Amino acid sequence: MTLQHPADRGGAGRGRFERLAESVSTLTSSPAFFVFCLALVAFTVAVHIAGIATEWLLLAGGSMTAVTLLLLALLKNSELRAERAIQRKLDAIAAALLEAQEGEPGKAHENLRKVIRMEDEI
Repeated sequence: MTLQHPADRGGAGRGRFERLAESVSTLTSSPAFFVFCLALVAFTVAVHIAGIATEWLLLAGGSMTAVTLLLLALLKNSELRAERAIQRKLDAIAAALLEAQEGEPGKAHENLRKVIRMEDEI
């Protein structure tokens, strides 16, 4: 396990966690997941209103907590990846502009082309 930022891990391909996070992000933005969350909230409310046994209350509360924590971790991961991708693009644009002012397009222009399609890697 590494504590590096996802964009700093490098490598040609993405790791298992990055692929999993992207897949889960796609799932959680779907209407099916929204319906699942509505059903979970409805279940929790129904259990409280019906006054069912404590075990069911604990199950409902625990389920809500687990989904909330997983979504929070996913949101933070997506936020960090997007933030780093934007920063790297801005850095590449600035370097390319500086090179263009000097009149010699070179390595910064190549890096700019590479960074523009960086979302595919992160």
